[in-house]
Amino acid sequence: MERVEPIKVVFYMTSTGSEPVRDWLHLLQKNEKKQIGEDIKTVQFGWPLGMPIVEKLDRDLWEVRTKLRDKISRVLFTIQGEQIILLHGFIKKSQKISIEDLELAQRRLNDIKRG
Repeated sequence: MERVEPIKVVFYMTSTGSEPVRDWLHLLQKNEKKQIGEDIKTVQFGWPLGMPIVEKLDRDLWEVRTKLRDKISRVLFTIQGEQIILLHGFIKKSQKISIEDLELAQRRLNDIKRG
């Protein structure tokens, strides 16, 4: 059943005020941003979702999977209350998510949990 009220989507913000996922999105082509945005919107209105759009990676950590024309993007997120917090975005270079990408998202998640 589709949600009547969408979950609010927010960008993770560093202690210096930057928003890494927003910054990353600005670097992409317009059509890529649109595709990723559509998939995030699907999650926003359809949560909870599973494959092929969303995959659970760890406790409190999921990924939005977007197949672009010639590459694959991932946006790692968490759910806090009625908010989707976008933690990390990247273009996937291999079958498995790199340890570095996963650890970065985990650090940001831990920042949020600590307040």
